[in-house]
Formats: sequence, structure tokens, C-alpha cells
Amino acid sequence: MDRRNFLISLPLALSACSAQEVWAPEDVVARAIYREPGRNYLTLYTMKNVGSGNGAHTALLINASQRVLFDPAGSFKQDVMPERNDVLFGVTPRLEKFYVSFHARETYYVVGQTADVTPEVAEQALNLSFAAGPVPQANCARVTSRMLRQLPGFEGFRQTWSPNRIHDDFAQLPGVTTLEYREDDADDKTLALAEITAILRGEP
Repeated sequence: MDRRNFLISLPLALSACSAQEVWAPEDVVARAIYREPGRNYLTLYTMKNVGSGNGAHTALLINASQRVLFDPAGSFKQDVMPERNDVLFGVTPRLEKFYVSFHARETYYVVGQTADVTPEVAEQALNLSFAAGPVPQANCARVTSRMLRQLPGFEGFRQTWSPNRIHDDFAQLPGVTTLEYREDDADDKTLALAEITAILRGEP
């Protein structure tokens, strides 16, 4: 599938798992903040191997007083969404699509699971994400599961290193909706990143 067409048609909807300090300036973050009106929700993203189904990465989109993406030890490096220790700010639906498209390729697909939560739970998740990073390599599921277990309604989640286990626990939440995102791009994510970067910069 052509990436540009995919990005246009993809409904709302994900990075390999280092602990490098990243701290965008306050004015940059303030300008980027995006608030989506309406319901509060969490969307768990799980990147899975096409052949084995094994989970390779976990990330959490949080729609609270602002919309952020907690991408622990993620590899989606871009200059549109400012970052503070694995939290990406200014996550509009369009930028969310780019994130998903970056991960979906011939060898991996992305599962997005969304659950509505109260404003209080969403805000707690937001604050936990601010305090969680930077996350070391390969610790994405461990840190995300620890965060979720602290939220009301998520106490039964297992502490785990496995993205698949978080996926399975999330699936048990009442009213959760699940979507899969697939592309047939080459396995080299640097090619996808270069194309996405060009689109974001408005290059032909």
C-alpha cells in the first residue's frame, strides 16, 4: 500500500524498545499542546511480528487534558511532536497516523486497543507518563504495565516484560475496541522515517 494513501485513509489509531534524557523547552511544549474535546480514553499500541505474533513494542496514547503518546524507548524520531523523556506532545490524529504508519510494515503490524476512562483516570495516566521516563532499552512493556496497574480499573493487569501480555489484559477491559493496521512496506524503518519526515516538512 502506498504510504501517502494509507495516511489519508487510516482511521484514528504506533517503535523498538535507551534511556537518553530528552527534555524539550517549555515554550516548545506549550505551543505544541493539543487537546481533543469529548471523551477521555487510553489507546494501547502493540507492535507484533507478522510471522510469529510476538509483541515487539508497547506504547500508550493518552487523551486527557491534553493528548500525548507515551512511547517508552521508542524509535520514532521526528521534529514535529516535542518530547520529554518518552512522552510526545501535540499528538493530533494526523500525527498519530504517521506514528502508526512508521511501525506497520511487511514484517510487523500494529494493534490499537482503545478503552474509555474517566477524566480522573486519564489525568492520572498522563501524570504517570510524565514521571515514567526515560525508559531503558527493552523495558517498554515493563514500564507501561507498571503504569497501568496503578490506575483504577486496571489493578488486575500483570506486571510484565511482554507486550503481548499487556495486549491480552487490555482486551479484557469492558467496552474495549480493537483495530489492526497493516502495510506492505519494506522492513527498513529508516525508509519509512525518511518518507514521513519529507511529508511533515512539506517536501514534494
